[in-house]
Order: sequence, then structure tokens, then C-alpha cells
Amino acid sequence: MQEGLGRDRFAGDVFVFRGRGGSLIKVLWHDGIGSSLYAKRLDHSRFVWPMTVDGVAALAAAQMSYLLEGCC
Repeated sequence: MQEGLGRDRFAGDVFVFRGRGGSLIKVLWHDGIGSSLYAKRLDHSRFVWPMTVDGVAALAAAQMSYLLEGCC
């Protein structure tokens, strides 16, 4: 991750990856004790994906909440 995205996965950042079809996201973060992986799939819609610069988007807390709820 550090080599591919140029970010330190232990720095408290949350990494969100979307599947090609747009119906699956995976969230990866390190809470200081260990790494956690969260996956969510939508059955009848797709996740709205923010604009990215070089594959990276910074999200506000409200945007992250909407993304995890699967709002479209």
C-alpha cells in the first residue's frame, strides 16, 4: 500500500477501494492495534464514487458516512 499509493497505512488514514462494477467497496484501516477490513456489497445499485486525483480522494466525515451507507 505504501509503495502503490504513497501513503502510510499506519498513519490513521482509511483506505476505500471500489470494485469495477461499482457495487462493492472494501475499507481498510489500522486502529493502532491491528488492521481491519470492512466489505459492503449493494444488491440493486452502485456506490457513488467521488472524483479522484491520481487515484486518491479526500472525504469529509459526512461523505464517508454516506458512502458506507450505500447512498446513491
